[in-house]
Amino acid sequence: MKTEQRGRPVTTQPTVTPKGTVLLLGARSDVARATARRYAAAGYAIQLAARDPERLAAEKTDLELRYRVAVTLLPFDALDVAGHGAFVAALPVLPDVVVCAVGLLGKQAEDEQDIAAAITVMRSNFEGPASILGHLANAFAARRSGTLIGISSVAGDRGRATNYIYGSAKAGFTAYLSGLRNRMAGMGVHVITVSPGFIATRMTAGMDLPAKLTATPEEVAEAIFAAQEKRRNVIYVRPIWWLVMLIIRNIPEPVFKRLKI
Repeated sequence: MKTEQRGRPVTTQPTVTPKGTVLLLGARSDVARATARRYAAAGYAIQLAARDPERLAAEKTDLELRYRVAVTLLPFDALDVAGHGAFVAALPVLPDVVVCAVGLLGKQAEDEQDIAAAITVMRSNFEGPASILGHLANAFAARRSGTLIGISSVAGDRGRATNYIYGSAKAGFTAYLSGLRNRMAGMGVHVITVSPGFIATRMTAGMDLPAKLTATPEEVAEAIFAAQEKRRNVIYVRPIWWLVMLIIRNIPEPVFKRLKI
């Protein structure tokens, strides 16, 4: 196909017929960007939803040129729960797959003293993601198809002194996804819970993370894609986290209180 650019013909590759459409919520995160690339490589049309989506213009162009898939930028605010219903209703195409990568780590020591900041962390990791997935679940149930994928955290497996504000919200989100999965069973809608553990991203930059427990965004993206293909229910991106959290969950409370982990 030829188009005109400043009077000169430019040959471009046609967009491929999509395998499906995937919506990335919180699309400016490193994990969401890597996941968008993984799905684009598989032939999915991409919807990137985030605050200030114009900041994803370069990402949109790269995906379109590299993978020849259609890419749509959508404004989305996870904390504007009153607007989530309208957001879903206005989607140009109801996606086949949704990946919710919305999250905010916060700073535990500061958030303990700044309760408003703590509430923002809790809303960003539980209320906002649960709200938007609830609206999408209803739309998927009406259509009787689709996959909803929520990125939670191993931090939600047990409250720990060093990150209980973030962890408590992720615990709520994990429970929400479990209940939603149970509700959607038999409706043609599959729900997947992803617990990545540590990830080497901009959000964790400067933190001293153990290499054997730390995944890359691309590793998380591959795990998400594989979980959808295999219709998994709950995954730890690195299997070692299953053992680590099994041990942590089973430490007796009197001992656990002395550990301060």
